[in-house]
Amino acid sequence: MKLPALSRLSLNIFLILILFVSCYAKQSRGLTITEGILSVGVEIGYPPMEYYDIDGITAIGFDIELAKALAEKLKLKVKFIDTAWEGILAGLNAKRYDIAVNITILEERQKKFNFTKPYIDSAMTIVALKDSYIKIDKPEEIAGFRIAYQGDTTAQFFTEKLKSKGLLFTSYGYDKIINCFDDLVLGRVDLIAADNIVAFDYAGKKNSFFEVIWQGASDEYIGIALKKGNDALTLALNDALDDLFKDGTMLEISLNVFNRDLVSSVTLVH
Repeated sequence: MKLPALSRLSLNIFLILILFVSCYAKQSRGLTITEGILSVGVEIGYPPMEYYDIDGITAIGFDIELAKALAEKLKLKVKFIDTAWEGILAGLNAKRYDIAVNITILEERQKKFNFTKPYIDSAMTIVALKDSYIKIDKPEEIAGFRIAYQGDTTAQFFTEKLKSKGLLFTSYGYDKIINCFDDLVLGRVDLIAADNIVAFDYAGKKNSFFEVIWQGASDEYIGIALKKGNDALTLALNDALDDLFKDGTMLEISLNVFNRDLVSSVTLVH
């Protein structure tokens, strides 16, 4: 018995949809440690990139929204694994999660891990208490002061580089960036070295205690790190990032979280 033309058309569309879904499922299969789930290693204590909402349970921030959008593009569910910063890259080798977000792309890191294309850039800053007597025209002028930074970040590398030039100052490494700002308020340190994203987030809040007194060039690119050799997932994430830039999702997330565009300039280095 012949099917009516409309029925045949509906059947053909249905078969095409089934084929499309099947192909997409095959593309996603085997990409991740746990089938169907993109597990994300993240230090949830670095606002505005990733932090807990006021309920102390819900993770929010730029990287949280980015990971959700990437997982949606890959037709995967997303699972966040809160991880101490100093062990976040080691967790990739231990297969605790598929990816680690908010990782500055450095040559020495690229030798040990896969990286996606950058998705945001940042610059180093120096923060002081608002209306502080301390004024900095160049980073070398931190000599003689006490400066805080989050350990194992580019802020630590920044201060170590200054020390290698013979500058004399006292530096303190902290596990969490929030502790740096707490101790600045308490007078235990004089300055903080941090990337501009977190620095301007703290300094830009209403009635903030903080002020950015120096900012360097925008020359630090942040990407997603993966276990070395995980090329299939790296390629899939790069394609998904391209889509998110093209469809405006990246800009939308940036405006929602930062109230400004911190992503469009990164497309120039893709």
